Amino acid sequence: MKLPPGPKGIPLFGSVFEPKGDSIRYLTKCTREYGDIVFFRFLGVPACYTSRPEYIESVLVTQSNNFVKSKDYRAMRRVLGNGLLLSEGDFWRRQRKLIQPAFHQGRITAYAQIMIDYTQRMLASWSDGQALDMHEAMMRLTLGIVAKTLFDADVSHEAEGVEAALTVLMGKFLRQAGMALLLPTWVPLPTSQLLKRAVGRLDKVIYGIIEQRRASGQLSGDLLSAFLQAQDDEGVGMTDRQLHDEIMTLFLAGHETTANVLSWTWLLLGQNPETEQKLIEELERVLGGRVPTPADLPQLVYTDMVLRESMRLYPPVWVIGRRALASFRLGEYEIPADTNMLISQYLMHRDARYFPEPEKFVPDRWGAGNARTAALPRFAYFPFGGGPRVCIGAGFAMMEAVLLLATIAQKFQIQISPEEKVSMQPSVTLRPRNGIPVTLKRR
Repeated sequence: MKLPPGPKGIPLFGSVFEPKGDSIRYLTKCTREYGDIVFFRFLGVPACYTSRPEYIESVLVTQSNNFVKSKDYRAMRRVLGNGLLLSEGDFWRRQRKLIQPAFHQGRITAYAQIMIDYTQRMLASWSDGQALDMHEAMMRLTLGIVAKTLFDADVSHEAEGVEAALTVLMGKFLRQAGMALLLPTWVPLPTSQLLKRAVGRLDKVIYGIIEQRRASGQLSGDLLSAFLQAQDDEGVGMTDRQLHDEIMTLFLAGHETTANVLSWTWLLLGQNPETEQKLIEELERVLGGRVPTPADLPQLVYTDMVLRESMRLYPPVWVIGRRALASFRLGEYEIPADTNMLISQYLMHRDARYFPEPEKFVPDRWGAGNARTAALPRFAYFPFGGGPRVCIGAGFAMMEAVLLLATIAQKFQIQISPEEKVSMQPSVTLRPRNGIPVTLKRR
């Protein structure tokens, strides 16, 4: 069996001490030293990282039936249960089929007014010269939107508790993920009191809403109503536990990722005034000061390009993990069963072979006339993943991001201090570690 090249590490321990808490730097170093496919071990657990688009396609698409989520995802099971992100096999296929109609384009478009209304309510509370944490503001805004669209509920009075719980979960994830990767699946992961309280707080919100809706029997145009009515081919619907797991998955993923995309976008615009000016010129030309609607989306071309470039530099999910059920081939290499495959959007999106001057924020690279971008391999750029498990809410997220960016940018300039150093917190998602302090300037 020919294995890919890679670091040998320390006998018995493998490469367990090498990342030193910085997985991005470690994987970058490995790629630089060993090439597009790297094999290494953590305490005997085989792992393989690839930064070659056709190999990524092989794992996520061509040979996807040979893969399940890597063991580190188990760290999220206490929160997300057996929801769409973590479930596998026939159960996952059943759930995906049940949930898919809820994300039909017509239903997503109907949520646009909620997105605009919540954004305008936030803007009404802002003032010229105000200082705030833009990441916190975007988290609260998208939390309100996802709660309203998911279960027609206003959770503004619970927002602070939900945000505190999420911060705990994201902060603890990497440590839990490391243990999940190393421990056998039958060994339960240790759970701190802090983590238990955070999960309990989120469970209380979600189960409370499900119980209230079941009791009232009322159905509206929200996603929970669609889930309550959904039935499989045998006429069986979802249990409360299944509802909880799917709603918790969408609740967290549906606002965490969009909030991060917008947060990084404001940082990039604040650091690139010429790009911001081009964005404002498009908004003035297309909208003329009015709020955007879904009908405006085809005309907001540059706005979309800004977000695409932001997701290139700071993809909402920075790494994907899969575990091989059986041995498989990638090019000339034979990879053993039980190997954990790692694929990083963050590193692929910053690969100079596909993106010239990869560290620069250049939305124009996504213009229709850019032949180089048009010829990109399928998995050189994949912010929402790919294959059968591509993000089910990608259309919702993109519409929300464009509408929110356009609505806010028309009213306020988001100013970033040149001295401000914003660092990344790579967890489940790619968060700014200590927020993004800004000053608001009314236009």
